[in-house]
This record gives sequence, C-alpha cells and structure tokens, in this order.
Amino acid sequence: MNDKAHFKIFQKLFLACFLLFLAGCVTHEPEGCIVRVEVPVLVPCKTQDVTVPSWASAGLKKSDSLEVKVRALLAERRQRMGYERELVAAAAACR
Repeated sequence: MNDKAHFKIFQKLFLACFLLFLAGCVTHEPEGCIVRVEVPVLVPCKTQDVTVPSWASAGLKKSDSLEVKVRALLAERRQRMGYERELVAAAAACR
C-alpha cells in the first residue's frame, strides 16, 4: 500500500471516530445537580425601643430634706435596675 491509501484510510477512520464522538455528545444530556449552600445573612434586629424613664431624682431641689433625697435616690436605683433589665432583654432578642 502506498501513502495515499494509508492517508485515505486514516482520514475515514478519523472521520468515523469524530462522528461517533459527536453522536455521543448529542444524545447525552447533562445531569442537573442541586447544591444547597447555607450562607449567613445579616438581618436587622427588630425590637421595640426601650424608653428612658423619668428619673425620680430629676425633680429634687436643694431645699428638700435628706429623707426625701434618699427615698428619691433609692427609687431611682430601682428604676435604673428595671431599665437595665429592659435593655438586656432587647439586646438578647437580637441574638
């Protein structure tokens, strides 16, 4: 056999392989794959605003007696403790 005959056989064989390859690609449908990716997303915290109470010692005067001043400061201490609890609860709701 001469080189031309070898070339024609090689050309036909190459064309047949190429057509088989293309036929395989046409009939094969790619499989769909669903991938679930969990990404944390920042969400704004929605809580009610904590109102600042009117403090008991705000209305004290210099001329008030010591007993009135102490009672107002004790009442304000309780107010502050309640206010802090409300603030902590609002902050904990955002976690």
